[in-house]
Amino acid sequence: MSSNGPGNPRRLSPRRSPSCENYERFDHSDDEDETQNDVFNILHKKAPLESLMKWRKATLALNASRRFRYTSDLKRAEKREQIIRKIRTSAQAVRAVYLFKKGVQNTKKEEETPPEGFEIGPTTLANLVRDRDLNCLQQLGGVNEVARLLHTDLEKGINEVPEEIQRRLQAYGENSYPRKAARNFFVFVWEALQDTTLIILMVCAALSLVFGIKTEGIKEGWFDGASINFAVILVILVTAISDYRQSLQFQNLNEEKRNIQLQVIRGGRRSKVSIFDLVVGDVVPLNIGDQVPADGILIEGHSLSIDESSMTGESKYVYKDKKNPFLMSGCKVADGYGTMLVTAVGLNTEWGLVMATISEDNGEETPLQVRLNGVATFIGKVGLAVAVLVFLILIIRFFTGNTEDKNGKTMFKAGKTSVGDAFNGIVKIFAIAVTIVVVAVPEGLPLAVTLTLAYSMRKMMADKALVRRLSACETMGSATTICSDKTGTLTLNQMTVVKAFIAGESREPPDTSEGLPPVIQALLVEGISQNTTGSVYKSKGSGEMEVTGSPTEKAILSWALKLGMNFDDERSKSSILHVFTFNSEKKRGGVALKRSDSEVHIHWKGAAEIVLDLCKTWIDSSGSVQEMTPTKVDENKKIIEGMAAATLRCIAFAYRTCDLHNVPVDEEQRQSWQIPEDNLTLLAIVGIKDPCRPNVREAVHICQKAGVKVRMVTGDNIYTAKAIATECGILQPGEDTEQYAIIEGRDFRSYSEDERLKFVDKICVMGRSSPTDKLYLVQALRKRGHVVAVTGDGTNDAPALHEADIGLSMGIQGTEVAKESSDIIILDDNFASVVKVVRWGRSVYANIQKFIQFQLTVNVAALTINFVAAISSGDVPLTAVQLLWVNLIMDTLGALALATEAPTDHLMIRPPVGRRLSTKLQYSLYLHSRGMTF
Repeated sequence: MSSNGPGNPRRLSPRRSPSCENYERFDHSDDEDETQNDVFNILHKKAPLESLMKWRKATLALNASRRFRYTSDLKRAEKREQIIRKIRTSAQAVRAVYLFKKGVQNTKKEEETPPEGFEIGPTTLANLVRDRDLNCLQQLGGVNEVARLLHTDLEKGINEVPEEIQRRLQAYGENSYPRKAARNFFVFVWEALQDTTLIILMVCAALSLVFGIKTEGIKEGWFDGASINFAVILVILVTAISDYRQSLQFQNLNEEKRNIQLQVIRGGRRSKVSIFDLVVGDVVPLNIGDQVPADGILIEGHSLSIDESSMTGESKYVYKDKKNPFLMSGCKVADGYGTMLVTAVGLNTEWGLVMATISEDNGEETPLQVRLNGVATFIGKVGLAVAVLVFLILIIRFFTGNTEDKNGKTMFKAGKTSVGDAFNGIVKIFAIAVTIVVVAVPEGLPLAVTLTLAYSMRKMMADKALVRRLSACETMGSATTICSDKTGTLTLNQMTVVKAFIAGESREPPDTSEGLPPVIQALLVEGISQNTTGSVYKSKGSGEMEVTGSPTEKAILSWALKLGMNFDDERSKSSILHVFTFNSEKKRGGVALKRSDSEVHIHWKGAAEIVLDLCKTWIDSSGSVQEMTPTKVDENKKIIEGMAAATLRCIAFAYRTCDLHNVPVDEEQRQSWQIPEDNLTLLAIVGIKDPCRPNVREAVHICQKAGVKVRMVTGDNIYTAKAIATECGILQPGEDTEQYAIIEGRDFRSYSEDERLKFVDKICVMGRSSPTDKLYLVQALRKRGHVVAVTGDGTNDAPALHEADIGLSMGIQGTEVAKESSDIIILDDNFASVVKVVRWGRSVYANIQKFIQFQLTVNVAALTINFVAAISSGDVPLTAVQLLWVNLIMDTLGALALATEAPTDHLMIRPPVGRRLSTKLQYSLYLHSRGMTF
């Protein structure tokens, strides 16, 4: 469901809980059964803590610090929660003590000296929100007086000249917090040195060097020991360089994730800035799904509810008004919209203190990474057994006099060979056995996954995809279906009103008010100017009018300007009593206005056929109100169907009057007041054109050729959805006649869970869908064995994004709530970028398979050669130095070469491997490794 629906932003109602409950009840038993049978098989999302601990314990690792570097730090996660709880508790305790002191003692506070150029200090401002001190705010004179002290215009914001921004940064600080310094190169060298077998080899090399020089002289005796040490040092350096480069890539990606773009009002116009560039005194618009970027005070809000669970731990939403105007950084807007004045940033906020205290855990194990740890453990155990056998065989042959040196001389003779020579011989045999273990345990196998994912993540950034979860890269490679939004993903999101049906007449183009009844013109302009989250302002340079808001809002406001709307004047003629924010379930939004003559007007706009059903009257060309007869209803419906068939999004505008006595006087009572939506008068039906993206048909064709079925899930009506799907190539000729190929959300919802499973594979287009319908669709497809990718941009899309195997949120139109629930953010909102993600996902598997074949072939061959030779001749053809070079090529250089190959076109003509790839891959690896070993 697109967030660009008409009207105000969508409502995240507490009634959304059924969707969440269904998510909780969704049967994951198949996945869980599979994970219970194998400790190296974990869920790709929300793996239980027990399974994460089990696979770590079962892993055979020579260097745990390196092997588990990019996995979740379970102890750190627990410590993080403890720290957050402590900060919450201490903040509440400080607040309680402050209020107690204030109630018992009438102590005078020390006056804080304000920064130069301002009239209020940072500590006073920070304490306002931290202590929720309404009395102090009132003593200061309310939000208007605080804005004056900060030299901020609540309408136009601060001046956007660089000097003003810098002045505020120096006075009140920047909106960032200290982060843990990145690990330098020498830390990675130290971690590479932690490998137990390499340490043993260095000790053996040192002993070999001493005994070699003693027995053979310095000219010949230094070679074996020094060459082993050189090879070990080279392995450590190459490993450290590779790991260090990976860490830099992850560091850059994490910076991108933190860099949230948000709107601020500066110099009277809305502009996008980084969250790090926010300053005290900024005026910030807040819409549903946004993150509160700093501490602040509410200026104006309508039905504004905030989810403060990230700071308080309580899951209930907190309504914000003049009695509770304090907004905390890091919280989410759950419902409504408003504007806030920023009063504290960075470390002056509780969120900043929390983030500065805890260090982020960037680790995350992926299913493939864990499975390869299982393969590495199995091969390692076989190699360990081979090393022990080789050691025993060589020791027995050595002490029985069956081992000869390169000159054919017996190395050990009972009673004749010195203790030193005998010990030197044992050390060399032990070094060979240890080196076999080094080669046998493929430490680089699981790390090759991380290397491939890090490489893919960096390249995907260039392809406009920001990966939030590592496992999404590999999971996307096995996707079998993509459930895509329409607006902004398949289309350009560049909307224009191209057709209108007003007063019983069709107007095309509708760009003039000529011939429009004055009463309709006045009501349309009034409703559009007040029932919106967009805004209109004059451009500084050209003086032309500029429009901001969602693409749908911009299209409607631009059309109203052509009808003669003066945005500021219209908004000053009436005041908003109550707002019903656009609801993706009801697909409409409304506003109650009190005009200057004390008359109350209620305006609604939304999905045309839904608003039409609420209308009892309409206004004709003479301005007279007429009854909405069944014949007139049918005429309007045909108009809507005709617009939709021409790929237009249809929106209707309606209004009614209301007696002022029926409106609750008290503001709190008004919040629970249901704005009347019956007996409406139809004002207009408009058709908004949103062209398909130029390359979308080709992108859909690539998916279909790759065996990935693309389905459209949209909130638009079924006729618009069908027309766009046909234009994009999602619907093939003749498919639209098949049963269930095109379905409405309410019809799909009406079926039982078992009934949905029978026909869900046939669905190509779902129109008039709600977020709940999208969730049901994802659940049904997953139960049918599909690997499901879902796109979403709105707050209510969060359950479906969370439920899907891969959640893809939109970087431009997506809300912060949607982004946090997703696995990958599509930065340009383009479906073609989704296809590129599939391509990179398949490349991950292809590269890993190449590396596995290479590594298993080489290390099993090396083990077999030394094992057979030790049994048959008592000597090993591959020395410790040679084995270390083999290990260097396999574990590091081989991984670097094979794991970083770019994807090829051939990858997109293969069928998808689907949900069971991991199982098949694991079994084939075990069989391959066992077959080669035995």
